[in-house]
Amino acid sequence: MDVKANSIYQEMQAMAAELTGQSDALSRAEKNPASGQFADMLGQALDNVNGMQKTSRTLQTRFDMGDPNLSLVDVMVAKEKSGIAFEATVQVRNKLLEAYKTIMNMPV
Repeated sequence: MDVKANSIYQEMQAMAAELTGQSDALSRAEKNPASGQFADMLGQALDNVNGMQKTSRTLQTRFDMGDPNLSLVDVMVAKEKSGIAFEATVQVRNKLLEAYKTIMNMPV
């Protein structure tokens, strides 16, 4: 499965904006991608994925405890979203490691 790092990162930003309501800040960052530090952006993306996983676990626990306001569909959608976000994060990590190895193997 070939996944492009930029498209994954943009999807992660969109999901983060959807969760936090910061679509205005993201649109400004997309217009000027050099405005933020890469490490900060990566850290935020990881925090958002972690938040999605925590939300998924919380919903699953609530459903298991018999919360009548929660449906199985809600739990499964949250679980799939967090799974997809995690897989995207793993793919981005793999691409970063591949790029790092390529740079380190370059002759000086």
